[in-house]
Amino acid sequence: MMLQLTDASGRWRFPLAVILIFFALCVSRSAAAPQQPGLLHEFLMPATLAEVFPGASRFDPAEGDPPVSSVHDGEKLLGYVYLTSDVVDSTGYSGKPIRILVGIDLDGRIVGAKLVEHHEPIVLVGIPAAKLEAFIRSYVGKRAVDAVKQAASDSSVDIISGATVTTMVIGDSIVRSAIKVAEMRGLGVPKAGPSIAAAAPKLEIDPGKTQAGGWQELLGDGSVRRLSLSVDDINAAFVKSANKLAIDHPEAGSGSDVFIDLYVAQATVPGIGRSLLGDGGYQSLANNLKPGQQAIIVGGTGRYSFKGSGYVRGGIFDRIELIQGDTIIRFHDRDHRRLGGLSAAGAPSLPEIGLFTIPADQHFDPAAPWRLELLVQRAIGARDKAFLTFDLGYQVPAKYLRQKAAPPAPAAPVAAEPASGQPTAAADAKAAPLPPVLWQRAWRAKAGEIVIMVAALMVLTAVFFFQGALVRRPVLYHRLRFAFLTFTLFWIGWYAQAQLSVVNVLAFFNSLRTDFRWDYFLMDPLIFILWSSVAAAMLFWGRGAFCGWLCPFGALQEILNAIAKKLGIRQLAIPFWLHQRLWPIKYIVFLGLFGISLYSLSFAEEAAEVEPFKTAIVLRFMREWPFILYVGALLSAGLFVERFYCRYLCPLGAALAIPGRLRMFDWLRRYRECGNPCDRCAVECPVQAIHPEGNINPNECIQCLHCQELYHDDHRCPVMIQRRLKSEKRSSVMGSHRPAPPRPEMPHLDRARALSSIDLTQR
Repeated sequence: MMLQLTDASGRWRFPLAVILIFFALCVSRSAAAPQQPGLLHEFLMPATLAEVFPGASRFDPAEGDPPVSSVHDGEKLLGYVYLTSDVVDSTGYSGKPIRILVGIDLDGRIVGAKLVEHHEPIVLVGIPAAKLEAFIRSYVGKRAVDAVKQAASDSSVDIISGATVTTMVIGDSIVRSAIKVAEMRGLGVPKAGPSIAAAAPKLEIDPGKTQAGGWQELLGDGSVRRLSLSVDDINAAFVKSANKLAIDHPEAGSGSDVFIDLYVAQATVPGIGRSLLGDGGYQSLANNLKPGQQAIIVGGTGRYSFKGSGYVRGGIFDRIELIQGDTIIRFHDRDHRRLGGLSAAGAPSLPEIGLFTIPADQHFDPAAPWRLELLVQRAIGARDKAFLTFDLGYQVPAKYLRQKAAPPAPAAPVAAEPASGQPTAAADAKAAPLPPVLWQRAWRAKAGEIVIMVAALMVLTAVFFFQGALVRRPVLYHRLRFAFLTFTLFWIGWYAQAQLSVVNVLAFFNSLRTDFRWDYFLMDPLIFILWSSVAAAMLFWGRGAFCGWLCPFGALQEILNAIAKKLGIRQLAIPFWLHQRLWPIKYIVFLGLFGISLYSLSFAEEAAEVEPFKTAIVLRFMREWPFILYVGALLSAGLFVERFYCRYLCPLGAALAIPGRLRMFDWLRRYRECGNPCDRCAVECPVQAIHPEGNINPNECIQCLHCQELYHDDHRCPVMIQRRLKSEKRSSVMGSHRPAPPRPEMPHLDRARALSSIDLTQR
């Protein structure tokens, strides 16, 4: 394979461009206006007050830190309204806060919530607005102390199918802000509540209480808690949820059948752990736990599995989660160990028993109450499901607890630190920034998908590095390319929904101008991995690595065009002079969007609907008819002109082509005869990226490698055809002068000697 560096005049372009970009960003950041600490006054208006706090007639100016506005009915105080971004970190994937107005009454109950501003590319490209609004409304009616739940045990949960990290940020910001405002204003607690709580003794597990007991004793004193649900219970709960589709699909079987019999216990309490695991099992658990880790036992029987299959597909148990205060703990396969049975005398034989470890960084308090939330799902269609949640509360029995010893005297100065504005280490741990927690959670939940994505990128890298050997085998090359495009469309696009968008580019540049943090972009692992690979590929191959191989919509166009050719649909030949005047359109579209984003990112995100990705890939054509008609027109044009949208309209392709000019290598091989007199590659290039004079336009090239296949084909490339004919002629001439009799035992040596005398370097 021949690998060439760019010419000497281009070697300095890359460092110079980096310096210029860095300088421009520094100037842009210095010119950016600082973010205002409180923006409630910009979003709370009389028109929006009725939506976030029904029954209120007026509101006062915001006051306090964080700023909260009191709302009234006449002179009567009803509650407060606040903006989530003023109370907690609600930064989303875009690097911008997701702002939600929330109304909370004097009982600490959320009475209204309204999304007022966001710049999330994931939402703009993937989630319908109606579903997002319904998701936010699902928190209305919950008390702040219970807002960490998505629904009460007898109501349905509006879970967005394929919910993104953005919805996790929204949910967490509503929960944490509601709890914080309720605590600061004393909502939903008696007036003396805070002082009583402060004076209450702190408890901890007593390591000296190690006496084991039988199953009935454990159930009787609350060491083991039980949740038993029959088929009738589940059907009645769905009826109460008022979800008509769920009601129309009742659970089959006898109403008295056990739907699930669920048991939980805290295994790291010595007396409980020894009872359920036996002395040896408990000792093994204690030896394997790291400092700060805790463990619980969950067992179940019945037709419904509390484990589900999510932990097999994605490494996460999606049907159970542990909730303590405002902390939600979700378990992964690495936190789980299967148990064959329980050691307590009289314990039932349960088909599913698991030991779940709680990581130390969750700061779980083993002496405090917690609950296990069970998610019950019911299929109501080919793809849709309805959900209910049921709670199983747990509190370690008092006999296993003891009062914590008073802190030592030297710790007294630490208590004064919060007054000076410096939080303690414990407070820092409890109030950990939201984005790091979320992105780590997202990466763990998608561990399996990450492995698949990385493996696919490694395969593509091998294709490019060994392209010379691959294109010499046309059948293998075409099959591999078609298989990879199919994977890109079905897995990257329709399954993983990792379609990149120009909105991502606009959000990235906007974050560079304001408050850039890697945490924002790490929250969607597949998108982050794809962008990282595209950035690296641009140094080697330009934009073609993405546009030609990793873009789901591009793959859809190419597959449909291939089918059209098989069906005999005639392809339109665009004259090159016209093609040259059409392909700049996509650069104009991108520059327009980029300019708009500098003025208003929200408006630019709406204008980015020129991309068909949301309709065709993320929403799988399930959208309003104007969007379907637009995508249908683009795909129809692509049946006659291969990759019509990629050639002339795609702003993302234009955005990638601009930095793609900085590539440092030239992998595509050419002959001197290319373009003069031969123009076969230019004629056959699927996107007309080859000029009639023979040079390849890297801005338009999608690295499909078709020209490289022709480069080595001695039956289609005129240069190679001449070489083959010349070689065959010389071989036949030399064969006629070969002495008789020939040596049939070594014919390959004769041919090798003949070929060695031919000058194959002539170009």
